[in-house]
Amino acid sequence: MNSMKYWHALLLSLCGVLALAPALLAGELQIVGWIEKVRLYPGNFLVHAKLDSGAEYSSLHAGNLKEFQRDGQRWVRFELTNRDGQKITMERPLLREATIKRHFLKSQKRPVIKLGVCLGKIYKETEVNLVDRSGFQYRMLIGRKFMEGSVAINPAAKYTVEPACPKPDTLE
Repeated sequence: MNSMKYWHALLLSLCGVLALAPALLAGELQIVGWIEKVRLYPGNFLVHAKLDSGAEYSSLHAGNLKEFQRDGQRWVRFELTNRDGQKITMERPLLREATIKRHFLKSQKRPVIKLGVCLGKIYKETEVNLVDRSGFQYRMLIGRKFMEGSVAINPAAKYTVEPACPKPDTLE
């Protein structure tokens, strides 16, 4: 029975690789490790992130999260600290609140903002939910919505690319 499971898993993996092959050959997908450094904009702030194909959306650790009003709009202010101890305070418009389903725990409401994220040479402005990730090793989790169409994960690799995007001027 175990041998049957092995062959089934191998066949599924092979099908996954074959499905990605045309995009990989065309150079449309960048292969990265499951842990990478990314730059966040605005702020040009470096964080270490886990790439998680099991998560639909990206999440970011936000310390001292506060909601406030600016010009009649809802905004959030929060602090980021990276593993080198560098800190930055960000203020972003609140796009919406997301209800996040968590394994074996109650669903959780989280504020969602838009950030620029640079992974290797890939820059995308993406929705990121803010949460307390202090219990996790990586302060950011990159989900499928960011990765789709541009990234394939090599689960055996870490730190394969450095953030090398031209500085964006769209997010202020």
